Amino acid sequence: MSGEDPVERVFRAEHGRAVAVLARVFGDLGIAEEAVQDAFVEAVRRWPADGVPPSPAGWIITTARNRAVDRLRRESSRGSRHAQAALVTGRGEPVEEGVLEEGPVEEDVVVDERLRLIFTCCHPALNPAARVALTLRLLGGLSTAEVARAFLVPEATMAQRLVRAKAKIRDARIPYRVPGGAELPDRVGAVLAVVYLVFGEGYSAASGDVLVRDGLCAEAVRLGRLLAELMPDEPEVIGLLALMLLLHARRAARTGPDGGLVRLAEQDRSRWDRDLLAEGRELVRRCLRRGRPGPYQVQAAINAVHSDPPPTDWSQVVALYDHLLVLSPSPVVALNRAVAVAELDGPAVALALVEDLPLTGYHLFHAVRGDLLRRLGRAGEAAGAFGRALALAGNDVERDLLRRNLDALRAG
Repeated sequence: MSGEDPVERVFRAEHGRAVAVLARVFGDLGIAEEAVQDAFVEAVRRWPADGVPPSPAGWIITTARNRAVDRLRRESSRGSRHAQAALVTGRGEPVEEGVLEEGPVEEDVVVDERLRLIFTCCHPALNPAARVALTLRLLGGLSTAEVARAFLVPEATMAQRLVRAKAKIRDARIPYRVPGGAELPDRVGAVLAVVYLVFGEGYSAASGDVLVRDGLCAEAVRLGRLLAELMPDEPEVIGLLALMLLLHARRAARTGPDGGLVRLAEQDRSRWDRDLLAEGRELVRRCLRRGRPGPYQVQAAINAVHSDPPPTDWSQVVALYDHLLVLSPSPVVALNRAVAVAELDGPAVALALVEDLPLTGYHLFHAVRGDLLRRLGRAGEAAGAFGRALALAGNDVERDLLRRNLDALRAG
């Protein structure tokens, strides 16, 4: 995104780390998030005139820390016990002016601030939806509206959910640390779900004028690698990393010179990242040798088949989706399976599988249905389906493709 504003670029890249550092300093997610927001507002005011500092992340963290200290001191002078407590570091000493006191270094298996934040946001005390939403908001730097769109809920509902989640972390004194020992395995599933949704938002942004947000994809892959180092014997961790690598390898070919969406079958495979493909395929083979399949491993295997030289073995893809439906039965998996069935058995068979899926609020359901109807020569119904998909889609690149589909139907 060469034309992206410098502050926006730093926000996407560093928001999560800044919130994570400040959360551990002050012990409160609300304070940390507000301070980081204040710092970016100050960056918007100062950077155009002063220039981007040599260490943008350090500038944001230091500015946020100073803003938080100033605010807490003002509140503390009015007798707020919470503000007084937040002004004390892990060593029990007051935070001094101009010094970023990070407190004692914890002996975690992986010492990484953003990983701490993910495990905190994925604590069992929070419900699953709140875990994912909070991590997308704090680690990924998504706006509340973007998180709401990812969950298909109103923005006000998501705002209330985020406030309640942060209050739960504060009131329950959930620690900012990577769990160790016996408690780690039970916490992995929620973390994997969060990392994959962060990747998903980067791979196909819920809103905005670009399809791919490379920063989020790269962050999710980085976290996937850290998790794989932490738990090298956990097949689903390896499966998730393989899945993300295989998908991320296609990023350069997913949009054309005009920024428009290019579907998988039409992509220029010479633009795929061969190193990432090779790494992802090797991880899939490692998972197969272990013989403990899980949903992420099966999805990785599906994408490994898609990475094979054409023609695609659609019978193998459908068989893998059959297995995935057993492991993770959901309407979205059934929709994706129907897309593969259309290539194997034709659009009529696939349309019968799609029609009754409870996905009327999901734009890709209508897009798939529209494509199947178009292939069956039912142009009027196809146009209606594409129109509903267009009304639901939030990303401008996806909307442009849907408009082109509509225009082609009307012209034809």
